[in-house]
Amino acid sequence: MFVRLLFLCVFTFPAVASAASYNLPNFTPLIEKTSPAVVKINTVAKAKERGLSLPPGQQIPDIFRHLFEPREAPERNMHSMGSGFFISSDGYLLTNFHVIEDAEQIVVRLVDRREFKAIVIGSDPRSDLALLKVDEENLPYLELDRTESLKIGEWVVAIGSPFGLDFSASAGIVSAIGRSIPTEKNENYVPFIQTDVAINPGNSGGPLFNLEGRVVGVNSQIYTRSGGSIGLSFAIPSEVALNVVSQLKEKGRVDRGWLGVVIQEVDKNLADSFGLKKPQGALVAQLEPSGPADKSGIMVGDIILRFGKSEILTSGDLPHAVGSTSPDSKVPVLVMRQGKKKTLNVKVGRLAGAETQMSLTNNTENSGMDRLGLLVENIDPGLQDKWRLKGGVIVTQVNPQGAAADSGVSPGDVIAQLGFEEISTVEDYKRVLEHLPSDSLLPIRFFREGRPTFRTIRLQ
Repeated sequence: MFVRLLFLCVFTFPAVASAASYNLPNFTPLIEKTSPAVVKINTVAKAKERGLSLPPGQQIPDIFRHLFEPREAPERNMHSMGSGFFISSDGYLLTNFHVIEDAEQIVVRLVDRREFKAIVIGSDPRSDLALLKVDEENLPYLELDRTESLKIGEWVVAIGSPFGLDFSASAGIVSAIGRSIPTEKNENYVPFIQTDVAINPGNSGGPLFNLEGRVVGVNSQIYTRSGGSIGLSFAIPSEVALNVVSQLKEKGRVDRGWLGVVIQEVDKNLADSFGLKKPQGALVAQLEPSGPADKSGIMVGDIILRFGKSEILTSGDLPHAVGSTSPDSKVPVLVMRQGKKKTLNVKVGRLAGAETQMSLTNNTENSGMDRLGLLVENIDPGLQDKWRLKGGVIVTQVNPQGAAADSGVSPGDVIAQLGFEEISTVEDYKRVLEHLPSDSLLPIRFFREGRPTFRTIRLQ
């Protein structure tokens, strides 16, 4: 019997394989149609001066202090690469923020071997997206599709330049939708599409297509132990990209909603104790004093079940829903409180730090910038209160070749001290800057996302 079964398996397997392959889609027309709009992106950045980190709270003897200041090093270029794609015929293209971060020169290359220099119109680190522009017309482009109709198991195709291998195509299926993957800063504003498409370093910023040839996502990251694909890749949904592109074109930054809550997952025991039939929602563990949730009547211990039209199944669903909501919008929020459901009308706030997505370009003119290579404004009172600052000026634009950029200052940082002078207003900043000596190493203190940082800065 064993031999006969083995014999049967060996000879029936090819028939099954043949039937399965007969139903597979033909990707050739799709790839031929879409690949002209996909680009390879090459970037050049200057290596930054580096010094040892000063241990917090420790005093360093003067004889060793030079070890903790930026050290002069031979100037060298750092090259990197990624992928991207045109979204309009007049030269706008989309890629990942991490592909062009700190780049001083960006060159895009088409499949027909044409090359163009690109500038950065705007970038959004929170979604890992950047909008670029080349000076050319009548370019091939792709359309972003809204992915509400995307289904698990649906075929998808990626085109990019993995490991520098230009315009490589790979295919797979959608493995999951709405994946929550917190960033290093524990931010979670992108409901990622998970696929088993072979994505590798160099695919970043490239398009993820459905079988209709429309872009459903922007390839962003992979989970790997080896540095290569193991079948876990993640793409930014196209509806997120559409929102980011629209805001960057309109105002040079991306504004996101803010609720002012600390949340946690609801497990079975918590669900039982709160009167829920199953674990769901986001449990409010802490409120920001006078934040939007606090002002709207949300209380610690409430379980948020629905935010606007979005059902909150897990705690990770809430940041996705709130972040995609326009600031100052009024949204109905369904909560479970002491075993009873209650609907509250919440006025959504504006997430602090959205200024970090101010428009940046690689133009060398940098009109209106000061001696540090900055444009600054008075800090918004709301942000000042949130970060508990006495004052300061917020950086809206940075010259990548300026002294401030060399010290690590970025758009959205709030400068509170320059030299040994406190900075409260733009007038203070201009007065202090005017009298700063050249070619001297001076301290600068700024706040990033509410966290204070000391650096040194040298005016040429």
